[in-house]
Amino acid sequence: MTLDAGHQGTAVITGAASRRGIGRALAARLAAAGWALGLLDIDPEVERAAEELRTEHGVDAVGAVADIADPASVDAGVSAFEARLPPVTALVNSAGVSSPVPFSDVDLATWERVMRINATGTFVVCKRVVPGMADRRYGRVVSLGSTAMQNGGGTYSKSVYAASKGAIEAFSRALALEVAPSGVTVNTVAPATIDTDIMGGRITDDRKPAFLSQLPVGRLGTTRDVAALVEFLVGEDAGYITGATYNVNGGLRIG
Repeated sequence: MTLDAGHQGTAVITGAASRRGIGRALAARLAAAGWALGLLDIDPEVERAAEELRTEHGVDAVGAVADIADPASVDAGVSAFEARLPPVTALVNSAGVSSPVPFSDVDLATWERVMRINATGTFVVCKRVVPGMADRRYGRVVSLGSTAMQNGGGTYSKSVYAASKGAIEAFSRALALEVAPSGVTVNTVAPATIDTDIMGGRITDDRKPAFLSQLPVGRLGTTRDVAALVEFLVGEDAGYITGATYNVNGGLRIG
């Protein structure tokens, strides 16, 4: 499959409702580049996000309220996209939740909630979308991992979050091998300290020094930093890249 000039196909993005989130920033960036968009989020704000992108960029965009860990909910949302949009050529698993609770205090309910949304949600959405890509012999999948997985936690996120992101990265690498012969690539982007609400709300002036002290580049990451890399990975030019993890971490982890 080769995309027509000036037409990028449809990108499905999970977690695209939050105005300060990576998913929303990516949706705006892809809309500006001419992508059609299918946006999934449990927050009804996702429908307004799609409407704003249609108005501002003149692209086809559909928002669907869905619990990404529930197959029936995801199927309904993706079916709505398939009925109204061009074939899906990219999937970005951006939805996620964090947990700042240390292992000594965390309970099973928190473990199950974080794993269900982050790891199971990624699996469920891939299970619904990737087979269609494989049938069409073209597709790009990018899932958000985290430097917290590589470092065993972070300034805000602890063991449960790190484990869920480890599951995403391992799953992505295995899936990459399985679907590579079908023209589908699967990669992971691992951000570090990005100023989004997943960091427990805004990183205010009083919270900022704790984060900056770990960052060699001397600044917090932005949603734009992450979205720019994801835009490349979902494009045609990234067809020889699969099973990789890309760090966007301001030097928090080297290598």
